[in-house]
Order: sequence, then C-alpha cells, then structure tokens
Amino acid sequence: MTNLAVIGAGVMGETLIAGLLRAGWEPGQITAADRHAQRLVEMAAKHGIHTGSTAEAAAQADTVVIVVKPQDAGEVLPVVGSAIRPGTLVVSLCAGLSTARIEAEMPEGTAVVRVMPNTPAQVDEGMAAISAGASATEEHLEHVTALLSAVGKVVTVPEKYQDAVTAISGSGPAYLFFVVEAMIDAGVMLGLPRDISTTLVVQTMYGSAKLLADSGEHPTVLRERVTSPGGTTAAALRELEAHRVKSAFMTAMEAARDRSRALASS
Repeated sequence: MTNLAVIGAGVMGETLIAGLLRAGWEPGQITAADRHAQRLVEMAAKHGIHTGSTAEAAAQADTVVIVVKPQDAGEVLPVVGSAIRPGTLVVSLCAGLSTARIEAEMPEGTAVVRVMPNTPAQVDEGMAAISAGASATEEHLEHVTALLSAVGKVVTVPEKYQDAVTAISGSGPAYLFFVVEAMIDAGVMLGLPRDISTTLVVQTMYGSAKLLADSGEHPTVLRERVTSPGGTTAAALRELEAHRVKSAFMTAMEAARDRSRALASS
C-alpha cells in the first residue's frame, strides 16, 4: 500500500487530499503535516487522515508531496531530506522552485518531480504540468500523473517550460476571473441587475469552455460562428481589437513568465 505524505495542509494541499479520497484512496494511506497544529486537527476531523510533524510524515511515506510557499521551502526541504527513506519520490508543488534546488536538499539520487497546478483543482477541473528531475523516471511521472488526475488534467513538459506554464495555466484563472468581472460590470452598466448579469456571464463562460473542449474546434472557428457580418458581435470585437486586447493579454503573460523567472532565481 502506497503511503503519501502531504507537507503543507493549505488550500492546495487539502484539495489534493480530498481529490485522492474521492478517487478511492483510503484515509490511512495519507499523512498531512503543517506548521499550524490547529490546521492538522481540522484535517484529521474532516478527512480522517493521519497527521504528524514534517519529519514523521516524510519518514513513513513512499511519496512526499511538498505544498508550501516558496519562502517556506528553505525551512521545510532540509527536514524532508533528512527524514525520507531511500527510494522515496518527492513531488513539489512549490511555485518557482527548480528540481535542482530541491534535489540539493535531498539524499543523492532522490527522484523529484515538479508540478505547477492551478486553483480549479478545487472542483476537480485543475490543469497541472509536471516535469521530471534528474533522477525521475517515466514510472515516477506516471505515478504523479495518477495523483494529479484525481483533481483534473495533467501534461508532462520539459522543466524549461515551467515559467511559461505558470504564466498560462498557473495564473490563468485570475485572467479569466478578471474578464468575467468586467463582463458582469458591463451588464450592470447596460441596465441588468447584478445577479442576472452574473448568471448570464458565468454560464456563458462555462458553456463556452465546455463547447471548446468538447467540440475540438479551433477557437477562431467557434468565434466566427458567433460573428455575423455587420452584427452585434462584430461591433463588439471591433472595439476589443481597437483597444488591443489580444496584445495586452500577450504582454501580460510575458510579464507573468518573467516574474516567475525572477522569483525562481531570487
């Protein structure tokens, strides 16, 4: 039986634990560790899992998932590195931390896999990109894919692409929420009650995403099907083009990528 340690019981840590339990894992297979004792009491009561210190959790696990803020990693990684057994797989959900940085704190030859998740994992619709460290094998990647598949979709990418992944899917939900917020406010400006505007926009966003995913059509094709010559959609899109919205998105994502690089090197 695989034993999993989740170091960091914040939102993403709990999201993964809850997803694995829904996917059929037994609570006894999972141990959570967190620096806040009350948080562990809550996790044990809510999910029935084991809890313990970072060292205790890491020492008994076959796979250790580290889900802490990058600024806390300097304290957590040496503890994990001192506690794990030979052959333990270390999975990092710490934004910006390279596999080399993590490997430096682990016993030589430790397999490390880096993950960039996103917040829709909370509703089992996450998008995670995973990258292998120097000692991670295809089997390790398959194992991590199985773990993350409990809360969404998973792709494997070379680690050099992780900053771009951060800019696209890691930060991506915020961009879409920003667009939804703008559309809701526009609906209110046009005279709609806010609750009705919210329902219209949220369902339109949800339905459009599902149509895009299920149809397999290119977004340009789907957009053109909504855009009648000289019609209302064409008038709106002309304004978006005039305000260089597509260019703004590209520039924004470049800024996010550059910030990810800077954080990784700091």
